Amino acid sequence: MSSSPNLDVSNEITEGVYTPCDIGRNMIVSPPGYWERYHSAEDPELQPVLALLSLSLSMYLVTVLRNLLSMLTVSSDSPLHTPMYFFLSNLCWADMGFTSATVPKMIVDMQSHSRVISHAGCLTQMSFLVLFACIEDMLLPVMAYDCFVAICRPLHCPVIVNPHLCVFFVLVSFFLSLLDSQLHSWIVLQFTIIKNVEMSHFVCDPSQLLKLACSDSVIDSIFIDFDSTMLGFLVISGILLSYYKIVPSILRISSSDGK
Repeated sequence: MSSSPNLDVSNEITEGVYTPCDIGRNMIVSPPGYWERYHSAEDPELQPVLALLSLSLSMYLVTVLRNLLSMLTVSSDSPLHTPMYFFLSNLCWADMGFTSATVPKMIVDMQSHSRVISHAGCLTQMSFLVLFACIEDMLLPVMAYDCFVAICRPLHCPVIVNPHLCVFFVLVSFFLSLLDSQLHSWIVLQFTIIKNVEMSHFVCDPSQLLKLACSDSVIDSIFIDFDSTMLGFLVISGILLSYYKIVPSILRISSSDGK
């Protein structure tokens, strides 16, 4: 089957290259790129690819190191054992997980000049991608709530945002994110995916996978879009509501030093 970056999956099926009986779950090819055309490290056209590879690897290592140092600092410094830094350290490991779910595979693809990923590997990447993205999203309004309590209810803050509540918030964020991740995986697993096709993304995105389904997936695509929209709406609403309460409290302070 042709590996043209502009492969039209629907046309290939119509022309009879594949029939529903020929379609399996063997392999999905990740996004079109140009590095796989080169085979010689001396090729001058390969230099931009090597530069992109070095840049991607450097940024990934910096991201991982930054998050590890942040978590180590919070855990080792007792004055930082506060709700704000507790949530921040959890945000760090979620950010590290989100980055690790996507960048290493992309770097390996660039280095090996290969864009192939198995169907199981694609689903695994998608699951971790959704999981860590949801955890990050859910921790942001939790941190905004902690900020609201610390500013608007400073005397009651140690009682309201106690260690048990902090752990509860993190666990709820994790389990809801895990549920959302598994729901995405279950939806994608209901469809048979065409093998040896190209996607227009560098990662296995649920909406992109559903476009490769053999049967009608419009309802499932709408559900995934609705789920993402509602999650984003709830996250943004929680953050805005917290700061809607914070800003008037700050403005009511008369002295500039107090503000």
